[in-house]
Amino acid sequence: MEELALHPPAPGHAVEVAPGVLWLRMPLPFALDHVNLWLVAEHDGYTLVDCGYGDAVTREHWRTLFETTLRDAPIRRIVATHCHPDHVGNAEWLAAHFGCTIAMTQAEYLASHALVAGSAGYGHADVGGLYARHGMPSEHLAAMAARGNHYHRGVPEAPHSFVRMIDGDRIAAGPWQWQVIAGYGHSPEHAALACTPARLLISGDMLLPRISTNVAVWPGEPDGDPVARFLASLAHFLPLPPDTLVLPSHGRPFRGIAGRVEALRRHHVERLAELHAALAAAPSPRSAADIVPVLFRRELDLQQRFFAMGEAIAHLNHLWKTGRATRHVAADGAIRYAA
Repeated sequence: MEELALHPPAPGHAVEVAPGVLWLRMPLPFALDHVNLWLVAEHDGYTLVDCGYGDAVTREHWRTLFETTLRDAPIRRIVATHCHPDHVGNAEWLAAHFGCTIAMTQAEYLASHALVAGSAGYGHADVGGLYARHGMPSEHLAAMAARGNHYHRGVPEAPHSFVRMIDGDRIAAGPWQWQVIAGYGHSPEHAALACTPARLLISGDMLLPRISTNVAVWPGEPDGDPVARFLASLAHFLPLPPDTLVLPSHGRPFRGIAGRVEALRRHHVERLAELHAALAAAPSPRSAADIVPVLFRRELDLQQRFFAMGEAIAHLNHLWKTGRATRHVAADGAIRYAA
């Protein structure tokens, strides 16, 4: 894998990474402190891929971009790769400002509304209930409950309407047609965009250069196996040309899809092996909370604990679904796993 030797743009500024394709970077109020956004030049404006976190800081950077990079040229179309706040947080705000459409997959559109409303198993009470069954300590559950609907803070308004994208669709952006590549495991129906003639892939969170994206279980599908879905989705990127420039949502643009896919697969195989070994060495069945330190060997803040629990459950469910672990549900609903 070879990362592009370009210095990332400062918030409110842009760097051209390919003819007619601009790289923007916005801050995030988390340990993962930035998200990359992409502007594709049209003859009369721009197509924007992803929108940044919906807070005052990011919107002030956008106002700077209106006057500098855009120079009063409009955004004609917004594409949201998926429903997470750093990607869709400003979608409705920007769409209202420019009078443009928002393209998303249907599952991501509906999930954004469920997350804002705290419904359909996406509410923080549902998450707390799931994590309690998997052994999260009461003080961590109380801290999560105290912060309320964290998603809604990053997405003040879910998109009011959308243009539906489906796997395999081709959408126009700039002088090219881009193919939608659906991905699963990180979010309900993630959409990456591949342009073979231009040798470009806007990968969203599915292919990141230095970290593996979060793959987690949610309360609405507590027995799900998102790890299997994520690993299967990686294969969809392998037919792309080897010199394709990958434009990820975090980190630097890079080339070397095949090598990165192999590294991500190997990472999850190694993590699963470590979990299996930890279960085998344990004198009794273990909860997801018990094995979080196996996956994450550092001190975690509240946001990181939220992601870590979802990821631990996902990997334990994968061991269970593939026959490498058994799952035990107690009379009080507590869930434990054994090799």
